Amino acid sequence: MSWVTDSNEALHLRLVRAHGEETHDARTADFHPSFTYPIYGEDEKIFGYVDLYIALHFASGSLKQYFKVTSTKQPAAKADDVEGALYKFIPPDYTKDEKKFLRQVEQDADDFKPMGKLIHSYTRPSHVNKGKSVKHVPREDDVVYEVYHATWDTPNFRDYHRHMQIFILLYIEGGSYLVEDEEKWEFVVSYEKTKNAEGKERWHFVGYSSLYPFWCWPNNVRLRLSQFVIIPPYQGQHHGFELYNTIYKLTRDSVLTTELTVEDPSEGFEDMRDRCDLAMLRANTEFMEGWEPKGGGKKSWTAPINREWEKKWMRDLKLAKRQFQRLTEMLILDHLQPGDHAAERAFRLQVKERLYRFNYEILIQMDKPDRLDKLEETYEGVKEDYLRILAGKRRDAPN
Repeated sequence: MSWVTDSNEALHLRLVRAHGEETHDARTADFHPSFTYPIYGEDEKIFGYVDLYIALHFASGSLKQYFKVTSTKQPAAKADDVEGALYKFIPPDYTKDEKKFLRQVEQDADDFKPMGKLIHSYTRPSHVNKGKSVKHVPREDDVVYEVYHATWDTPNFRDYHRHMQIFILLYIEGGSYLVEDEEKWEFVVSYEKTKNAEGKERWHFVGYSSLYPFWCWPNNVRLRLSQFVIIPPYQGQHHGFELYNTIYKLTRDSVLTTELTVEDPSEGFEDMRDRCDLAMLRANTEFMEGWEPKGGGKKSWTAPINREWEKKWMRDLKLAKRQFQRLTEMLILDHLQPGDHAAERAFRLQVKERLYRFNYEILIQMDKPDRLDKLEETYEGVKEDYLRILAGKRRDAPN
């Protein structure tokens, strides 16, 4: 019998829908966090309980919370304070009364409406289809999803944000809560939209992203994507693609915004972003014509890149320099012809030049032979990763 419990396994999360709207798939099943160390310590262990079960349930739309701790044996004398640790991170209006919570769910289902401005909607099949994306033929029973844009000034949004921000701690490594005193924050929130038997519309939380606009000389802003989370019941269904593409469109449509940047992206997010951005570029006929080589001639997708062309498209597409250069490197690699050693060498030199500039402070401290070896090793890793992305393979997919 062990008195030590893995806090990730002990914490059971659930989105609860009103009576008559329950589903038999992941959207209303229990799910677990990826991280609990901000709440229960670096080791993610809880001492003093046997068969510990921590229920943290959310009304699927309003995200009002039910919290209860149970175990099969009386807690040890010096057991960790499970509720006290979590209390610091959730609003104090949670309930430990399940019947009261379920009444709240029913009430909120009728009263809750998304806050902010509707900026995007899309559909998915009524059955959950995780995994590889396939072309979807619209049907009458498709589920509608909506994306809303809000700020701190949006009525009631601050309180709503306090209920949903817990997902940042639970699913973003190193994630932390925003400082509400910083007034410039913007938010883009995704919902599943359903109708009950009487035809009344209901909304269910899917995920969200926080954005921060920085001043950019002379009178513009640079939009930084700070936090981005799709909760597990909706992962693997390309809702992240829709949310990111909506944010990118928000950037493109803003006259004042010069570019979209991302703060310390995870590997999974970078993969998704690369695929979204590549799809956007490939759909742009003018962009895909390539650039005119020095001295004229047919437009090309071979290195070296035309720097004036690069500046023009970075400005027009509002992509950060490093991201744009990575994307163009992928497209050059995608256009390389087998056996064209001159083009392959030019590509290798272009990538190494960017890597050298990006890692200058580290590389300059090495002896020249070590520096060249490190550059070659990094180049090979980058090239391999580009080929994986171009092939549409996930980073964690089996070979």
